[in-house]
Amino acid sequence: MSFQDVDAKPSRTAIAGHPIHPMLVPFPIAFLVGALVTDLAFASTDDPFWAMASSWLLLAGIVTAVAAAVFGLVDFLGIPQVRSLNVAWVHFLGNGAAVLLAIWNLAQRWADPVAGAGGLGIALSAIVVAILLVTGWMGGELVYRHRIGVMSAAEEERRRAQVGGVAEGAYAGEKPERDTPRSGL
Repeated sequence: MSFQDVDAKPSRTAIAGHPIHPMLVPFPIAFLVGALVTDLAFASTDDPFWAMASSWLLLAGIVTAVAAAVFGLVDFLGIPQVRSLNVAWVHFLGNGAAVLLAIWNLAQRWADPVAGAGGLGIALSAIVVAILLVTGWMGGELVYRHRIGVMSAAEEERRRAQVGGVAEGAYAGEKPERDTPRSGL
């Protein structure tokens, strides 16, 4: 058994061994960063399209962040080692703060989404993006340094055995080894 096997802490919520939380986090990140970009586009063009796009991106970012947070919270509460890590608390609390700021940002625009963000909206969008840079880094620390949500090699071997020797996570185009030698013809 290797060092990696001992330290791996698989996710409590996964599909075919793939943790759900990291599958979902790209969506709120893209939407909330997109809201900042469209806020800046509106500020430079006064085109109401960009103001409306920002509102929709904020709404999509909030909804998808809540979905990702549900699965992240299951791991946060379900893997005891996670709560002992400072990076996990920064990730958890920072993402919560980002969502609350995004909700505030959307609330500022709700009555008249076409009017645009104004200085406060742009500032809130920028702060959310800055927070996401930090919390995204912390999420990477949880996975790559602390092996949270990582399947152990022993679990991977067990899964391979269940599916007839072919790893579920095999790369596209990989072919299983043949039992019989191939002829040169």
